[in-house]
Amino acid sequence: MAEHVHADHAIHGCFSKVDVGRLKGFVSTTTIFVFFFFLLAIAALLNWMNFPIIGGTPPPPPLSSEIRHEKVEFPLNCSNLVNHTTVFEPKESSTNKTCPDYFRWIHQDLKQWKSSGITKDMIERGKPIADFRLVIVNGEAYVERYIRSFQTRDLFTIWGILQLLRLYPGKVPDLDLLFYCGDNTVIMKSDYKGRYAALAPPVFHYCGEEAALDIVFPDWSFWGWVEVNIKPWEEQLRAIKKERERIKWEKREPYAYWKGNPTSPDRGDLLNCNVSDKHDWNARLYVQDWAKEIQEGFKHSKLEDQCTHSMMPMQHFWPISNENKCRDLKFAVEWGNNHTHKAEAIGKAGSKFIEEALTMQNVYDYMFHLLNEYSKLLKFKPTIPPNARRLCSETTEQGLLKEFMVQSMVKSPSDKLPCALPPPFKPQAIQASLKAKDKIARQVETWETEYWKKLKA
Repeated sequence: MAEHVHADHAIHGCFSKVDVGRLKGFVSTTTIFVFFFFLLAIAALLNWMNFPIIGGTPPPPPLSSEIRHEKVEFPLNCSNLVNHTTVFEPKESSTNKTCPDYFRWIHQDLKQWKSSGITKDMIERGKPIADFRLVIVNGEAYVERYIRSFQTRDLFTIWGILQLLRLYPGKVPDLDLLFYCGDNTVIMKSDYKGRYAALAPPVFHYCGEEAALDIVFPDWSFWGWVEVNIKPWEEQLRAIKKERERIKWEKREPYAYWKGNPTSPDRGDLLNCNVSDKHDWNARLYVQDWAKEIQEGFKHSKLEDQCTHSMMPMQHFWPISNENKCRDLKFAVEWGNNHTHKAEAIGKAGSKFIEEALTMQNVYDYMFHLLNEYSKLLKFKPTIPPNARRLCSETTEQGLLKEFMVQSMVKSPSDKLPCALPPPFKPQAIQASLKAKDKIARQVETWETEYWKKLKA
């Protein structure tokens, strides 16, 4: 299975099915990680935004977590919503189980504003950074756009929020927030220290890192990435599960694998690890020509077709240093090829995490709790901006855009309560986890040093 080698700058990452940056929990600041595809800490499905590398997966469990409801469906057109009252009515027997541990990062992401709260002035100061402003008043969503976002990131991000409002109607509180749709973090901690700490504008974003204050939010690709033909997450997961069964773990090619667009320095540097006349680093790396793929109908870029390679993380990932990518990759593949059962177990653990912890129900619950906790910090009553436009799930889009929207649309309100938000991580727990990660990284470095010494002997 294709994996990501992701350059983590710190404890955070990106909350995306394409990047798996968020759910990985605690991460060392000195390593690059080999991931499992969608959101945070794991072993391997994808390969677009960062560095994908290898991976195996277990037999697919049923998609019991899909958001399916047999209750009355919402009307699609805004005009039909005028006299249509929708209420959130969970079953009496419904209990809200505790959310996965990665939900605890919600508290950490909002910690900057816990004592000061969020003022109207903070929102105004953040407007030059944001792509759009989202205001929710009485369950209705309004958007004020500032700049044109890259591709359809803003469109599908907003679409996802509209689906949350449909899943839990009347339960998402009034709020006023800014959203940035670019790649790099934008609100840096170094700019808001000491007396300037209370001036930091709260900006939602797909990614975060230790040095930034960006508030991490699930990225647009959960509802589909039209430009590269990545389906909404539930549809994509079905396809990946089906295809991975075609080639068993032991039959997969024993190489690190990456396919993508080498636009960043790290990605360009990674290509130096490709096979050549002088070296074979056990890596097979391919440049993705998106213009050609679009012309040919994405025949060679389906995620489900990238399940022919294997991956070797320690539990959900294998640490790869930024300074020695090629040597680290070669050793990681050698270790996996010589410890096939351990490598397969790691791949299965990563896959299990993605399938069970990264369901769309959990994505929506993460959004719900993040927005709910954020709203508690507001020091003002949200009002509709003069230039804002009301939004609903009516769409005039055609083609793949409309297809993805229809596929990812919430058809009726949930009959279950959101999961219960766990308390924040204790500082000592974070430190203990970071120390454990560093210890593992040092162990891998020791193994690798011994491996290269034996080769030279």
